[in-house]
Amino acid sequence: MSKKLYLLRHASALDKLADQKDFERELNSTGMQNATRMGLHLASRKAAFDIIISSPAARALTTATLIAEQLHYDPSRIHANENVYEASVRSLLQTVNQFKDTWKDVLLVGHNPSVSYLAEYLSKYEIGHITTCGLVTLELQVKKWEEVSEGTTTFVNYEYPEMLNF
Repeated sequence: MSKKLYLLRHASALDKLADQKDFERELNSTGMQNATRMGLHLASRKAAFDIIISSPAARALTTATLIAEQLHYDPSRIHANENVYEASVRSLLQTVNQFKDTWKDVLLVGHNPSVSYLAEYLSKYEIGHITTCGLVTLELQVKKWEEVSEGTTTFVNYEYPEMLNF
């Protein structure tokens, strides 16, 4: 069976306040709605993730939690990985390379521009700027996560809330 990597950019967040850290920014109402919509969409496709890995930033973790709830995936099982916050493509790739080989379908919730760059690097498919709550699905052409590198995945699709029929 093939493995799939789902790369999700966090949903739309509130603007940063003067005395607030970027890490603490929460989702705005549109972001909350879009994350829920994306979760409902994934549930309608009967998506099932072996693990959900998220940046620990508030906006990413909330996005992951809202999606998990729609999938009946226990939010306490979401793995907050600090290597995903403010990550370079190289550090995101290192995170992917450390996934357990028993995981078949993995959802990684992160930030731009690294999520967009990683999707293009792995698939060699021109995706462009992934919108907030945009989801890119990649199918691995290798057997082990440690073998994932440039051009070792196939682009399956790119979905975003505005195109969903919910």
